[in-house]
Amino acid sequence: MENIQDYIESGILEQYVLGELTPAEQTEVEAHAAHHPEIREELLQIQQALGFYAEAHAITPPAGMRERVLGNVLAQIATPTSSLRTDVDAVAQANAAPQPNASTAAAAPVSTAPEAVIRPMSSAPVAAPAGRSTWAMAASVALILSLAANALFYSRWKDASADLVALQDNQARFATTTQVMDKQLGSLRQENQVLRSDEFRAVALAGTKTAPLAKARVLYNAATKKVYVDVKSLPALPAGQQYQLWALDNGKPVDAGVLTAATATGEGLQAMKDIASAQAFAMTVEPAGGSVNPTLSTMTVVGNI
Repeated sequence: MENIQDYIESGILEQYVLGELTPAEQTEVEAHAAHHPEIREELLQIQQALGFYAEAHAITPPAGMRERVLGNVLAQIATPTSSLRTDVDAVAQANAAPQPNASTAAAAPVSTAPEAVIRPMSSAPVAAPAGRSTWAMAASVALILSLAANALFYSRWKDASADLVALQDNQARFATTTQVMDKQLGSLRQENQVLRSDEFRAVALAGTKTAPLAKARVLYNAATKKVYVDVKSLPALPAGQQYQLWALDNGKPVDAGVLTAATATGEGLQAMKDIASAQAFAMTVEPAGGSVNPTLSTMTVVGNI
């Protein structure tokens, strides 16, 4: 069997429990159940569920029902015996009647045909055969069980669908959280490697007259040209402005990139643009997206290598 779950969800197990399959189909289900524990367990659960439903919906017969039913059955059994007794008594009375004399017998022909016995028709309704009543009752029980099973399976299907949606939602949230955690972990590993590497040189950036309490540092690797910035304290900026890092190479400013809002508030290291050569670094306040040339009047921090 390629997919046991599809076979279980096809509904054939419920039909097996309700007795709606042909002998060949029943044999097939029993063979699958013998080889697959999942199918056998599902059959047991279905049988238990139908048993619970039958117990929960059992109807207590009204008082005196048993006596009335037994009385009707005994009356029906006694009726044929009474009729037979009446016929026997009639025949016995006919045989006991006085015989006519020979002359009378010769004059009157003897009739060999029995006299017809006329009985009044009973006005009571004819009871239905017991077999037909039994089959009708069995069909009613099967219908009730089928409806109960359908209701139970539909309820289970709805619950399973709701559980599946909730599980998929939880999986999506977990996947998103995992991606964020993986990204943060990667950033922390990278920062740790930069901070522990002897190839990176720390350049302290001190505040200027514009922002005396501002403080940051640049980690610069002259061999790989990599630059990272680590903010200690910078004044908050209004909307539409960003801090921009500059490398001073022989007195000429070189754009090293703009700081993100998170980096400006001191949340970890930020990789900047590669710088081939530099003797100092400085940071200015520029319009969002950065400028081609630094606005010297907004220089916030500066430091020499």
